Amino acid sequence: MSAVEAKLAELGLTLPEVVPPLAAYQPAVRSGVYVYTAGQLPMVEGKLPVTGKVGAEVTAEEAKDLARICALNALAAVKSVTGDLDRIARVVKVVGFVASASDFTGQPGVVNGASELLGEVLGDKGVHARSAVGVAVLPLDAPVEVEIQVELAP
Repeated sequence: MSAVEAKLAELGLTLPEVVPPLAAYQPAVRSGVYVYTAGQLPMVEGKLPVTGKVGAEVTAEEAKDLARICALNALAAVKSVTGDLDRIARVVKVVGFVASASDFTGQPGVVNGASELLGEVLGDKGVHARSAVGVAVLPLDAPVEVEIQVELAP
């Protein structure tokens, strides 16, 4: 077991299977020393636990928890192309999309779910640049979608 996966276990988490693509793309692609993930939905065992807009059908706290699941799914996608999460030198960028009710402005707090998970699991290697974007709708009516870019150690 890798050190990263041991840390996940210590947190009571298990790296899930890679979420299969919903269309014509790969869950993650490596280019040189970087791995870019596709947008990861908060799928759990092939299903979205919650659907709808944040600030309407979904609370900000529920959405923050869903963003954690997205980040966990993103780590699974990274592992699918690297074979070992211990190869991560650092998380470079996180982009979070939040399907938002028209008056919801708490997107940064929602995407903190992903950022905080990466920090808990990777420590200083999990510190990253980030965007948190409110959108009208996401695939399958998901409340949150997260993508990450990581740099690999040589």
